[in-house]
Amino acid sequence: MPDIRVSAAVIVDDAGRVLVVRKQGTTRFMQPGGKPEPDETPSQTLIRELHEELGLQLDEADLEPLGTFVSEAANEPGHRVIADAFSVSIAAAEVTVQAELAELRWITPADAGTLPLAPLSVEHLLPLAWPVTGR
Repeated sequence: MPDIRVSAAVIVDDAGRVLVVRKQGTTRFMQPGGKPEPDETPSQTLIRELHEELGLQLDEADLEPLGTFVSEAANEPGHRVIADAFSVSIAAAEVTVQAELAELRWITPADAGTLPLAPLSVEHLLPLAWPVTGR
């Protein structure tokens, strides 16, 4: 199974909601982030992607490494995604849909059961954001 390397952000606001995004032409929501450019580190990739997709201005000190996780890719059948994940805390008002994004949503554990979510989000990243809820 071919691999897709990405950097992903678990962004939590002051109310404990987690940001998920949906790219244009897709149906599943996922954590924001994306694929690296040549010679980028995972944190550099994420900082660039969050700026392009959401208008965020972050630096490496704003990112807390969570680890590397592997799941089935959401939008590329027959592929798996290997994600370097980071935690980021911001205010909900700081983000706007840009670049290839179609929409964003701030979700709670209750919302997670009602949305089509990427396997990486369900299996690994949302449980890190909401460890007490068991999601």
